Amino acid sequence: MKLTIREIAKMAGVSPGTVSKVINQKGSIGSDTIQKVKKVIEDTGYQPSFSAKALATKKSNMIGLIYAGEVYVEFNHPFFNQVINVFKNTIGQLGYDILVFSNQAFNIGKEDYVARAKHYQLDGCLIIAGENIEEAINQLDQSDIPTVAVDLELSGERSSYVMTDNQKISRQVVEYFYLNGIRKLAFIGGQENSVISNVRKDSFIQSMKDFGMDLRYEWIKYGNYFEESGYEKMTEILKEDVKPDAVYAVSDMMALGALRAIKEAGLSVPSDIKVVGCDDIEACRYSEPSLATVKQDQVKIGRLAANMLHDLINERKVQKSVLVDPELIIRDSGKI
Repeated sequence: MKLTIREIAKMAGVSPGTVSKVINQKGSIGSDTIQKVKKVIEDTGYQPSFSAKALATKKSNMIGLIYAGEVYVEFNHPFFNQVINVFKNTIGQLGYDILVFSNQAFNIGKEDYVARAKHYQLDGCLIIAGENIEEAINQLDQSDIPTVAVDLELSGERSSYVMTDNQKISRQVVEYFYLNGIRKLAFIGGQENSVISNVRKDSFIQSMKDFGMDLRYEWIKYGNYFEESGYEKMTEILKEDVKPDAVYAVSDMMALGALRAIKEAGLSVPSDIKVVGCDDIEACRYSEPSLATVKQDQVKIGRLAANMLHDLINERKVQKSVLVDPELIIRDSGKI
C-alpha cells in the first residue's frame, strides 16, 4: 500500500508540514526531529508523490512544451526534431520533465494555456511557433509564467525568445552569388502569410537591390515548405522566357523539389542552374548533387532555449531575445 505524507507524519509524531520540510530540506527543524522523520521514511521506503513535492516546494520541475498556431511544416521535420531533442536533453539535465500540450481546447471550452500551466503547476513553458498564432499564446506571453519561444517574438516581462537571424540567411545567399558573378537569382518562399518566410523574402529583395542584381518578381514564388511545392514552383519559373542562374529556397525540402524539377527539365545542377536551400537537414548530404544550404544551428537554439527558460524560472536576468547567426554551407549544387 502506498503511504501518504500524513501517514508518515503520524508514524513520526510530527505534522505533515514538518515531513515536507525534511523531504525538501527547508525550514528550521531540530536535528533530532530530522533524524526521526528520516528513519520512518527509510524504514517504510516512502517515496513522496509528484503532487506532494510540488505542494511543498511550489515547483513541479515540469515544463510545458507548446506547439502553437497553424503548422505548415510537420513537427517531425528534421529542423524541429533537432531543436526539441536538444532542448529536451538540456532541460532534463537541469532537472525538469516535459509535458506536451496540443493546441486543442482545454476543459473550459476554449484554448487557455495560462489556465493549463497553472492547473499542472508548471514552472515554465517553451513555445514552438507555427503561423497564425492563437490569442492564448499572447495571454501566456503577458502572464507571470516564465516562457521562451522559438521562432516567435515575445514581449512579456517574464518572456524571451530565440531564433535564427533570418535577415542574415538571405543576405548570405545573395552576397555569395554576387561575389561569384551570379546576377540572376530566383526565390521560393513559404506561404505568402508566413512571418518567417516573409522576413527572408524581404531581406532577399533588399539584398538584391543593394547589390544591383537582376531582381525579377516573376521569379519570386510561394510554396509551403514541402518538397512537392518546391518542384511545382521551380517548374513555373522554368516556363519563363528567361531562366535564372540560381534559385534560393527557404527550406531544404523545397530546394530538393526544385532540384528535381531542374533535372527533369533536362538541365544540369550546378552547371545550368545552382540551388541553395535552408536548414541543413540530413538529406542535403545525400542528394545528387549534394545540396548547398544555409545551416540553422539547431543545437545552439535548443540549448539557448533551455538555459534561458531555466534562468527565467529562477528569476535571473535574461536577454529579451537572442538571434543565432546562420552559416552558409556550399555543397555541389551551389558551386560556381
